[in-house]
Amino acid sequence: MPLAFPSRSHGTIVFGFFNIETDLLLLEDLFFFADRFCRVVAEIAAGATGAAPGAATGAAIEGWRIEDRARIGNLHGAIAGADLGGFIGATYRRWPFPATEEGFRQDPEGSRNRAATEEMIAAFGKLETIPVAADPAAGTISIGGFVFDDWAFDSLVAYVDRGGMPRWRDEVRPDYVTEMNRSLQSSAGPRPPSRPPGRPRGGPSPSGRG
Repeated sequence: MPLAFPSRSHGTIVFGFFNIETDLLLLEDLFFFADRFCRVVAEIAAGATGAAPGAATGAAIEGWRIEDRARIGNLHGAIAGADLGGFIGATYRRWPFPATEEGFRQDPEGSRNRAATEEMIAAFGKLETIPVAADPAAGTISIGGFVFDDWAFDSLVAYVDRGGMPRWRDEVRPDYVTEMNRSLQSSAGPRPPSRPPGRPRGGPSPSGRG
């Protein structure tokens, strides 16, 4: 489930996994695969280690933007099976919410459904290169125009590290998460805090409905 996180540029934003059978992440109206996020975190950490003090470092994530909120879909409605419109609804038509609480765990092998996920999102979103930049002097990291204080970005990293709200199934992390953590341990980059401030998303779903 996506959680609410604080941003410097847009107030409270939504970030996270939205269906346990895919490794696609959402950040408001942006979507990108978790391994690409982890790779860029490692790149920024490595860049920060080798850069001059205070120098900005940057990278990019290939992903999609869905500008129309109705085309994103209603997460809560999709989970309940009551509103399967938009992209999120399409994922729940393909992979319905599990029938038991025990089944609600993020699949560490979600990348096996990548081709199907890409086919679905291509009908709703626009493929684009999403810039990511770290500014040590300002203490910020930005993703596609969403600016986070470095401690808030640490919380996004921690969310992916633990597999979101339900956590990784059997606490098994994908290789790309393990590699990201290995890179962070050998750098001065962002590190997952023990108690990230992200909280369950209350009120409206990412579509603003439900």
